[in-house]
Amino acid sequence: MQLGMIGLGRMGANMVERLMRAGHECVAWDVSADSVKALAGKGATGAATLEEFVSKLKPPRHAWLMIPAAFVDSTISKLAPLLSRDDAIIDGGNSFYRDDIRRAKELGTKGIHYLDCGTSGGVWGLERGYCLMIGGEKPVVERLDPVFKALAPGRGSIAATPGRENRRSTADLGYLHCGPNGAGHFVKMVHNGIEYGLMAAYGEGLNILAHANAGRHAREQDAETTPLRDPSAYLYDIDLADVAEVWRRGSVISSWLLDLTASALAADPTLSRFDGRVSDSGEGRWTIEAAVDIGVPAHVLTAALYERFSSRGEALMADKLCSAMRFEFGGHHEKKK
Repeated sequence: MQLGMIGLGRMGANMVERLMRAGHECVAWDVSADSVKALAGKGATGAATLEEFVSKLKPPRHAWLMIPAAFVDSTISKLAPLLSRDDAIIDGGNSFYRDDIRRAKELGTKGIHYLDCGTSGGVWGLERGYCLMIGGEKPVVERLDPVFKALAPGRGSIAATPGRENRRSTADLGYLHCGPNGAGHFVKMVHNGIEYGLMAAYGEGLNILAHANAGRHAREQDAETTPLRDPSAYLYDIDLADVAEVWRRGSVISSWLLDLTASALAADPTLSRFDGRVSDSGEGRWTIEAAVDIGVPAHVLTAALYERFSSRGEALMADKLCSAMRFEFGGHHEKKK
């Protein structure tokens, strides 16, 4: 099958390679001519402009966008006039699901189909495959099934879940039609919200272990410092890399995220090349907004999102205000590091 890919970054380029390995024909375009040239050298059909990109696709055309959410609307506004009835645009990035609903309606007036496809797999997807969460019209999803099947991991070595033997679903292969427009990105949005919580839990837990030797370090005895009541209870020099490794093997908290954590700690036990500034690209925020809209508690996911804000210094004014109030009501001076 033929597919056009717009956006040849960390994921888009690998997705093209994976599709070509499965025998699919790919037309590729990116704002970076070098990225296009690199994929053309591996067998893709490169395009220098959007017009050339569309001209090299056979009707009904299928154009997959793998670009930041902020650029999707502007790209569609340039792409849609070049397409024809029954062509399809697939947004595989991390767009807000409500934008998908709007785009599908707008494109539908022109007879152009629109699918939203939440894509998880990161830079490992080329070899491992991508978990795909798809929203849109069922006939169009079915039309693109060969593409989804090639991108997805397949059953691999993961054992079947007991009780699912008689269920007819592509979920076992790593891709799923979740519902109408927006459903794919809604599921991916919540997926990423959960990801925030899982990452925060690993980070906080391992940080406690990193400070389990607090009893070995002298603490100032003054009115501004809570004393460590029993230093002898905190004399453990715990190797975080080894803990992450042992947790990977038979533990109930083993996961791919833990695998990646163990890999990072093995390469750099102190994580010296990181400053701890954690970005959020939108999905965590949208997950919390949805939880508020429908009245569903999301304590852990909300705390994980706020921690990301704090990691970027966004809590500094609040922290300063707390320090200032302590000084105003009690004459407490800030302790210097």
